[in-house]
Amino acid sequence: MKPITQLSSREVYRNRWMSVREDTVERPDGSTGIHGVVDRPDYAVIIAVDGDRLAMVEQYRYPMGARRWEFPMGTVPGEPDIEPADLAARELREETGLTAGSLILLGRLDVAPGIMSQRGWVFLAADVTEGEPDREHEEQDMHFEWFERRRFEEMVRTGEITDAQSLAAYAQLLLKERFEA
Repeated sequence: MKPITQLSSREVYRNRWMSVREDTVERPDGSTGIHGVVDRPDYAVIIAVDGDRLAMVEQYRYPMGARRWEFPMGTVPGEPDIEPADLAARELREETGLTAGSLILLGRLDVAPGIMSQRGWVFLAADVTEGEPDREHEEQDMHFEWFERRRFEEMVRTGEITDAQSLAAYAQLLLKERFEA
């Protein structure tokens, strides 16, 4: 089948973290239409483990109007070519102060492939050592805490943890553990 073809594109908004564009496209049947696309750099999600504990950060998420628990994650605006493992190590250290002795790639995530080009890399951080976080100004309200896995899973079950990237990353960890056991 013929793919959707981009005929034109125009940027409608840009800031340091993202841009929004509107593309005119030709569909496989020859008809035309538009796609709104949010472009953001790739990001890393890091599941840091220490025995049976998982590292989580909590912060206020303005679009949701609420504080949310999630695994450490982030991107580096202006550095689109950063290696995924370097990005993961950087975000983990910045948000939690943790340094990983090893980083293992668990998989990839597409955030919202119907509207966004951003993709994520999921890493397992092991053999961690603690230090002081070096958070960005926007992360000044962030809080870091360790949770036993059972408590983490209970928080997911009760809706205290709702971040889709964190939940998908945890599923990748569980599958890795199941298939490598």
